[in-house]
Amino acid sequence: MAVNLRAPEALIPIAGARWASTDAAIKKPGGDDMALLVLDEGATVAGVFTRNAFAAAPVALAKHHMACAAPRALLINSGNANAGTGREGEADAAACCARVAEELGLAADQVLPFSTGVIGEKLPMSRLDNAIPRLTRALDSHGWLAAARAIMTTDTVPKGASRRVRLEAGELTLTGIAKGSGMIRPDMATMLSFLATDAAVPAADLDLALHAAVGASFNSITVDGDTSTNDAAMLCATGAGAALDRDHPDWPVFVAALRDLMIELACAIVRDAEGATRFITLAVSGAADADEARQVAFTVAHSPLFKTAAFAGDPNWGRILAAVGRAPVADLVIDGVDIALDEVAVVAGGQPREDYREADAARVMSQPEFRVRIGLGRGEATATVWTSDLSYDYVRINAEYRS
Repeated sequence: MAVNLRAPEALIPIAGARWASTDAAIKKPGGDDMALLVLDEGATVAGVFTRNAFAAAPVALAKHHMACAAPRALLINSGNANAGTGREGEADAAACCARVAEELGLAADQVLPFSTGVIGEKLPMSRLDNAIPRLTRALDSHGWLAAARAIMTTDTVPKGASRRVRLEAGELTLTGIAKGSGMIRPDMATMLSFLATDAAVPAADLDLALHAAVGASFNSITVDGDTSTNDAAMLCATGAGAALDRDHPDWPVFVAALRDLMIELACAIVRDAEGATRFITLAVSGAADADEARQVAFTVAHSPLFKTAAFAGDPNWGRILAAVGRAPVADLVIDGVDIALDEVAVVAGGQPREDYREADAARVMSQPEFRVRIGLGRGEATATVWTSDLSYDYVRINAEYRS
């Protein structure tokens, strides 16, 4: 069950962007598992992709196509990752792009492919080939929420959010969807995200905005420490609204709104983590630099001992202390370390607090959401990472994933 997360009731359409979804029976018949996003001519697109050395065939092809042409269509399938499939997988990804291009009157390199699901299995190409014409005939600007459902795998809730941003140049709209609940440790999980704005933004500046926002959002979450072969986060600017670039006085407002939207989507992924019963914020302060702060936060977030204690609601704070101590921080002075659970101070100056009461900490860790605050006493840098607990259901879901 997702932790304090509900499906969005509606998402704001973006002028110049149309979605379609359909059931291609890639997973199981009866639910949509393919989606297509088509952009008006003149749109710009930026992307961030997995760094996994076994990046899936669609990831490699999408990056290649973006270097060759201005993208106009994004094709996504769930239920099959088309990863670890060798040359045949590459050919299948290219064939999907060519089929979409034929239907829409585009060049094949104007189509970007995305896949998510089981690794090592070949795409059922006849099913995809039959589904693509249905997608191209069903395009609708109001199709965001249906697309969010179609790209789900083990997700229990479709994930999406919208923002209206007031600028001097006028009002802009941002809408995004995401999928992911396991194999989550983006490196740019299994996660995909597709975002769009009606602003007119040069491609280089759009890429700058995406990279500025991704570090504080999708690259600051982890469920299980596994980086997928298929991760991608795509940002599209359709050009239907006001013009905006990095030199515009409203640029920081736009980037802040984008970052806020992406953080909401990233946290939705953690809230819907496989088997999750806790949503945990790890806030590290007093680090020598931001990288050090992130290393400490992720070391705690990846500790199975901490995550299982969180599932039990057990304030076994020694597991946090041990994780901080083994984080890759040079010359950590333990006398400077403070640890708190929400407002319950546990460790101060590297020592247990004399006024600490386990019952107070237990009340914190029994909540669906809580914050672990870690001070290092080394500098001014901070970092925030979001994670989940590790439950019986996580093991069950992943043990039965292909059943």
